[in-house]
Amino acid sequence: MRKQLLPLLLLCALACASWGVRAEKADRNKPMNIEADALRHDELKQTSVFTGRVVMTKGTIVLRGARLDVRQDPDGFQYGVVTAEAGQRAFFRQKRDTLPGAPDEYVEGEGEVIEYDGKADIVKFIRRAELRRYREATLTDELQGATIVYNNVTDVFTVDGQRTAPAGTASGTPGGRVRAVLAPKEPASGAAPANAPATPAPALRSSPQLNDGAK
Repeated sequence: MRKQLLPLLLLCALACASWGVRAEKADRNKPMNIEADALRHDELKQTSVFTGRVVMTKGTIVLRGARLDVRQDPDGFQYGVVTAEAGQRAFFRQKRDTLPGAPDEYVEGEGEVIEYDGKADIVKFIRRAELRRYREATLTDELQGATIVYNNVTDVFTVDGQRTAPAGTASGTPGGRVRAVLAPKEPASGAAPANAPATPAPALRSSPQLNDGAK
C-alpha cells in the first residue's frame, strides 16, 4: 500500500520536517491579480469580496475557489481567505526556490477553505486538507489531514488529523489520522553520498527467485 498511516505520536517529527527548498521569496512582494464573476469592495475597511470562479495570482502563487475575501492592513500586507463550492475544495499552487540547474519544484494544496497570511507568509488548508510537492512533474511528497499549516518563511509544515468539522461533513482522513508519503531526498548534484567507499562497490543484482515471486 503506497500510502502509510502515521500515528499522531509522529506529528512532532512531521512538524519539524523541512523540504530543503524555500518558497519564491519575491512572491510576498508581488501584487494580487484577481479574476472573478463579481466583486464587492469596501474602501473604508480595505476589504474586497470576489465571488464566482475566482482565480488569484501573486507572483508564482495561484489560488482558485468559489469565493475570495481579501483585506489589507495599514502596513500594506494582504490577507486572503478562499472558500470552495459546497462539496469541493479550493486549490493552491506555488513554485519553490531551487538552486541553479536544479529541477523546478512546486507545492500544491487543497482544502475546503484556504487562508493566506501575507505578513507572516503562511498558508493554512482547512478541512479535507492535502499538500503535495512535485519535482518537475513527479510527485515526491504527499500529506493529508484535517488541517495543514505551511510556513513559507521557515519551510515548516504541521498537520492535524483530528480537527472537528461541522455536523454532517468530513474533517480530514478516516479515523482522524494523518497520512503521509515522504520520498527519500536526493543528494545535491555532484555530491558524493555520506560515508561513500573509496572504490566503487560491485553492482548488485536482484535475485531471479524474488523476481519470479518464489517463496
